[in-house]
Order: sequence, then structure tokens, then C-alpha cells
Amino acid sequence: MAINSTLSNPSQVLQRNESLFIDKSILVAGNIDDHYPIHLQTIASSSTFCFNDYRYYEQLKEQLTDSDVHFTADYQGNDTPQKFDLLLIYIPKAKTEIEYLLANLTPHLKEGAGIVLVGEKKCGIKSVSGLIKPYSEYSNPIDSARHCSIIYAELSKPVSEFKQQQWIKEYPLNINNISLTIVSLPGVFSFGELDKGSELLLKNLPENLSGQGLDFGCGAGVLSCYLLKKHTQLSLDLIDVNVYALASAKLTLEKNALKANVFASDVFSKVNKEYDLLLSNPPFHSGQKTNYQAAEGFINESAKFLKKKGRLTIVANKFLRYEPLLIQAYQQFSEDAQNNKFKVLSCLK
Repeated sequence: MAINSTLSNPSQVLQRNESLFIDKSILVAGNIDDHYPIHLQTIASSSTFCFNDYRYYEQLKEQLTDSDVHFTADYQGNDTPQKFDLLLIYIPKAKTEIEYLLANLTPHLKEGAGIVLVGEKKCGIKSVSGLIKPYSEYSNPIDSARHCSIIYAELSKPVSEFKQQQWIKEYPLNINNISLTIVSLPGVFSFGELDKGSELLLKNLPENLSGQGLDFGCGAGVLSCYLLKKHTQLSLDLIDVNVYALASAKLTLEKNALKANVFASDVFSKVNKEYDLLLSNPPFHSGQKTNYQAAEGFINESAKFLKKKGRLTIVANKFLRYEPLLIQAYQQFSEDAQNNKFKVLSCLK
């Protein structure tokens, strides 16, 4: 995916307020999805970026030569502890993730440091002021344009040490006599509960699976952990672009004493082998937007990463028209199951 040369609406509003960042040490996090960080590093005295999306981390890290760049679910600070003058958060969709980011990052701010939240109105930027109350006596909207707003506050209250364990949600899963504990962090799809699509998929998989498999868009590792526990002859790779998903998948594997290879990959960008099984509940949201690019790219390229007689199995919302893509890639497909909302589709190479 090429770097987005057009600034997002939130970044365009930030452009109107660049005096906030000039000669400041800044810490930036959240849904960074354009090239504005390249400019920010030129006007700040120092800059640190915490990406939650591997795609933009990969695209920008080589160009952020004057910055400290991280792809992390738990920012720990620099080797030489630095306190920042300002925290900028591009707000994510889930309020729990905004709360998580504030709790994780405010301990790295100087007393009186600025806190800037930016985002689109349709995504709830107007309602996030309350989330700043644990950190500041006040917060003010300081600009509004392109259906976006900027909220500004200053750190004026004591900040507690961040402990990731306090933000973890666990829930039990029991399907076909397979019992697991699923672990998830804020920002992960279906945070704290099993989504109905994955449940339908798990109930309609082949009885005997072996060899090597790939779980695309692994989320908290639900599908993989179920497979690993039921099919002991199966080994799995888990990939995702979301840093909280990857961290959650590792935690879920550890919680259930299971082993697999978990790594970040933009669709197949870091995949270099063929598999007996490709499995997915494909993501079709990117940040605040509906985006089918990753799911469609996965289907279109999937046959190249399957061994002969290998199987692709996905679950999808019934309104998503993946069938034409599957037919183009495989000539034919089967519908293994469906209910009022979801369908399970399979292809053989």
C-alpha cells in the first residue's frame, strides 16, 4: 500500500494549529493514517511516534529519521527517560482504547504538558472531553473544521503508573467441548467477547486438520487457539496489522499454554511460505472507515500461498460479496454454513 500523500481530515485541522507543536517535545499516538508525522518531526524539537497500525509504521519509519518510532501496545519510554511537552492522540473509534492510550502515555508527560485529542465528529470527538477529566481540570475545543475537532487540555493531576494487566479482559470459550480463555486488550475486534461470525466458523470447520496453517487478521487469537487445542498435528502462523491484536493473541496463547508464530504483516507482505490451510474472519474496517482492501487483497493473493490441495476458509457478513473474488481466484467455492448474519465459504486449490 502506497503512502497516503493526501492528509486526513484530522491532520488538515492540525495543520491550522501547528503553533501547538513548534519547538516542543511531542509524543504522538492513535490512528495515524497519513504522512503528516514526517512534517511534524520538522517543527517539533523532538518527536516520538507510537503506531497501532503496522501498515503506516512500515511506510513511515524509514522517513522519520529524526524521530523515535515504535510499533507497540505498551509504550515504555526511551532508553534515557524523557518527559514530553505535549501528547497528541488521533482518536480511535473505541473509547476504551482512548482511555488506554491516555493511561499508558500520560506518565511520560511533564507536569503542565499539553494533551491534544483530534478526530472526526462522526467518530465521537465531541464526547471524549470526559475521558480527560482524570488528567486535567479542564478541556476545551480549540478548533473545528472538515467535520473534525481538536480538544486541548493540560496535565494538572497526578498520574498513576501504567499497568497493562489492569486493562486486559478475559472471557471463557467453550465450543465442541474445547475450552479456552480468551485474552484481549482495548482496540481489538470484539473486545472481551466472542463475535458471532467467528463462532459460526469454529462450529463448521473440517474435523481433521493437519500441516501448517495461517490465521489472517488473527485478532485475539480465538480461531488459532481453538484449532491448536483441537488439532494437535497443526502448526500455525498468526498475522495482523493491529498492535493490540498481536499483543492479545500472544497473551491468549500463553494463557492456554499453546504455541504459535505471531507476527505483523500487511496481508502477505511478511509471509514467505505456502500453507495447507488459510483461515480468516477477514477485517473490513480500518480505523473509523469501512475498508475492504485488506480482505479483498487476502482473497486475491491467497492461492499463491496455498499448497496443492490446500484449503481457504473464511467467514463473512452475508452482505459482503466475496463470492466473485473467490471464483476468480479458485474457479469454484462452497458455502459450508450460514445463519441470518454470516456465511462460511471455502475453496480448495
